[in-house]
Amino acid sequence: MGVQHVKADEPVADVVAVLEADGVVIVDGLLDDDLLARFNAELDPLLERARPDDGRFVNQAVAGFFGDKTRHVVGVAGKSPVFAAEVMTNPVLRGVCDEVLLPNCARYQLNLAHVMDRGPGSVRQWPHRDELVWNQLPTPHPEVQVASVIALVDFTADNGATVVVPGSHRWDDRDRQPTDDEWVAAEMPAGSAVVYLGSTIHAGGSNTTDGWRRGMHLSFCLGWLRTEENQYLATPLEVARTLPRDAQELLGYAAHDAIATGGGYLGTVEVQDPVELIARGEL
Repeated sequence: MGVQHVKADEPVADVVAVLEADGVVIVDGLLDDDLLARFNAELDPLLERARPDDGRFVNQAVAGFFGDKTRHVVGVAGKSPVFAAEVMTNPVLRGVCDEVLLPNCARYQLNLAHVMDRGPGSVRQWPHRDELVWNQLPTPHPEVQVASVIALVDFTADNGATVVVPGSHRWDDRDRQPTDDEWVAAEMPAGSAVVYLGSTIHAGGSNTTDGWRRGMHLSFCLGWLRTEENQYLATPLEVARTLPRDAQELLGYAAHDAIATGGGYLGTVEVQDPVELIARGEL
């Protein structure tokens, strides 16, 4: 099975239908040429200062997962206005999250914004499901994450395109490992994105070329989960104040208010919604 493609200007329902059936879909033209160029221009100086062998990770397992041939820019919402205002809030991604995540939360949020520039000699990551960062969740559980890797240059099988296992989100045996013929490279032009569920097996591919493969992991999760990236520190309040309200909400500066559905509220300040306090200039 290959990865199906849906154009960004087609109905979001078409994207969701493929995603739910296969666990993965390629959205062609997610970022138009102008947006892609402006975003890459903001990233260029950040990546020029990044060292692939920096080695500063939370632990050695994470360091081994990424390897020493990848340049990283993390906390992108706090460093790139183009990302925060235009990429993170992309209407196609928002529409997918509305359909997949909102049935299980009052509000979803940005989980991780991470640019990975995989250099020559980068080896394939080990197979993983992104949702396992919350491995304490009981099984089975509803989908808790929508993830994507946006191609900021052309992705090919040779330069390290993300590799995925379509259908693996439906495997009952969570210990099962994919066979070689079940892996598919998400080849796509710059500006497109491979969108997948947190339950889908995937990995960063091997880069056997002499060029760099620039891509961005952008994922969202249920609003009542702890995020991989601490958005309040990665995008501090003084930066968040300058962003559009929908960006502030995605960064977690809005309360998760489930009162209307019989739940409670999370993330208030002075028992109020922080995003409202920001709007009134009180925070």
